[in-house]
Amino acid sequence: MSKSTNLVLLIDDEAKIRRFLRSGFELHGGFTVQEAENAAEGLRAATFNAPDLIILDLALPDRRGSEVLELIRSWSNVPIIVLSVESDQEQKVRLLELGADDYVVKPFGIAELIARSQAALRRYFKSASENPVVTAGPLSIDLVNRTVLLNNGQIKLTRKQYRLLHVLATHVGLVVTHDKLLEEIWSGSVRKNIQYLRILVRDLRQIIEADPDHPRLLVTESGVGYRLQSRFEDVAAG
Repeated sequence: MSKSTNLVLLIDDEAKIRRFLRSGFELHGGFTVQEAENAAEGLRAATFNAPDLIILDLALPDRRGSEVLELIRSWSNVPIIVLSVESDQEQKVRLLELGADDYVVKPFGIAELIARSQAALRRYFKSASENPVVTAGPLSIDLVNRTVLLNNGQIKLTRKQYRLLHVLATHVGLVVTHDKLLEEIWSGSVRKNIQYLRILVRDLRQIIEADPDHPRLLVTESGVGYRLQSRFEDVAAG
């Protein structure tokens, strides 16, 4: 990454959760932490302190977290990871469509949150530097030359297989919703048929996964979408 340390803004009204998150990020290293206990403080800190990453709780006392997300997204593309006690799939999809980079359902382990935070930061800084080559485990995707290497050997993909991989690669480490993938790959009425997407994912896994029945690269976020893991050790949900 381009910085030795990254400023994380924690927006959560529970002091116990903030202490837990602060200690986790600071013990891991590479992070400095700022806290905000409500939406007003969080928006002020996001505006004036230019954080590299925001951890945003949805249940804030003075404003809905989803509103805070929308407001920040209106002027900034800083990575935002949402925390919620709700695991409702429709809510997850809505948050991602509003601009969240990822979500974590409470209770969670700090290792999972840090892994997702690092993935969001990698994508953010890679996008900022316009790096045309995305690495995901043994995969290397050249977005300019449209070539894909697996274990340093070039592989051939169909046009739709490559398009699926391309969309996932531009969001590497982050979840991409079913609707987003269908919209990017197909046109017409096919855009609404998720079965086409499932078949395409299955076929791509047959090519890029060592064990397609137990994928480690192209993982499922149940009921929400898919995620291209940037590294095997990154946490896979769903």
